[in-house]
Amino acid sequence: MHSRTYVTVRYAETDRMGIAHHANFPIWFEIGRTDFIRLFDTTYTEMEESGIMTPVRNLSAHYILPAQYEDRLVIRTWCTHLSAARIEFSYTVKRINADDTQTELAYGSTEHGFVDAKTFRPCNAKKRMPELYEKMNQNIKVL
Repeated sequence: MHSRTYVTVRYAETDRMGIAHHANFPIWFEIGRTDFIRLFDTTYTEMEESGIMTPVRNLSAHYILPAQYEDRLVIRTWCTHLSAARIEFSYTVKRINADDTQTELAYGSTEHGFVDAKTFRPCNAKKRMPELYEKMNQNIKVL
């Protein structure tokens, strides 16, 4: 299972040449991740209210081609690893061309730890949110 998030590159995300700055890609990954979590009938806010936060431990981004002002993008997000202590996501960012074909612009991944919202110490997501954990565990896509 994966989510598809659509974003149009805004002027504020570009430089004078109309090229999207590379720092936008991790933001677009986050937008995709938020939509992915919604596929499981929950939100990050609900996770945090239940006492779990998911800080980023690692992030990688590989850039192939630039995104440009007003490009319509699709960010595909899926979970590639889940344990009681951490979760990993993978992403692709593609431009939707005028003929509806897609051109890959970048791909990447993020790794997150599960921590207690009050203490920021590692916690066991499988015990804290067993229903969500099980739903997500059934939908892992290993690369």
